[in-house]
Amino acid sequence: MAFSGKRVLVTGSSRGIGQAAARQFFQSGAQVAVNGRTPDSTAAGMAALGDSDRLVAAPGDVSSVAGCEAVVAAAVEGLGGLDILVNSAGVAFFLPLEDSDEAVWDATLDTNLKGTFFCMRAAAGPLRDSGGNIVNVASDAGLIGEKGLSVYCASKGGVVNLTRAMALELAPTVRVNCVCPGLVETDMVHESGDGEVADWLRPMYDSVQLLRPEDIANAVVALVRDDTQVGEAVTVDNPG
Repeated sequence: MAFSGKRVLVTGSSRGIGQAAARQFFQSGAQVAVNGRTPDSTAAGMAALGDSDRLVAAPGDVSSVAGCEAVVAAAVEGLGGLDILVNSAGVAFFLPLEDSDEAVWDATLDTNLKGTFFCMRAAAGPLRDSGGNIVNVASDAGLIGEKGLSVYCASKGGVVNLTRAMALELAPTVRVNCVCPGLVETDMVHESGDGEVADWLRPMYDSVQLLRPEDIANAVVALVRDDTQVGEAVTVDNPG
């Protein structure tokens, strides 16, 4: 129960990587605020973790500033403070340049980058009070370019450099890190092709052993342990 007494908010924790991270913290004794875009998706995410008074609902769409502030406020109120923020909410549109219009740009950047920034901004005060941690879930697409993912790459590249800036700004009281996973077996990947992997993604999908959401959750948890040293590297790669 390494996280007993810790108060954790994981955005996007109704499914995927966020759900796996919330489960890891919950099973390690933490109080966890679960976030989905709607009350229904949040309730489903909580039900998947079990019935416990250590779970708090923090529904809201983090693609808007008001949504970010509402989610953080619900978590802080329900948990009585905040020790750890994990920004995991994200969207991706697997599209070529010609099909990536303004609506795709806005939807992607608003959730992935704006949402990450304004959740950190809203949580900065409570995290300073507790001497807490932030982990942002970026992507290897934030470090390298990937065909058909230009908008997603832009958003996750922003998250990577935003993490660097916030690590300097919030130091030494709050530690800020990010993880940059490769291809992970999540609903988001399958939804890109109506339940099947998109045709253009198939060669990459077939060429590597996919990561599991639990693999990324392991890295997130490692980064916020009390015995993790500042600057310690946690790498998550696709084997093979």
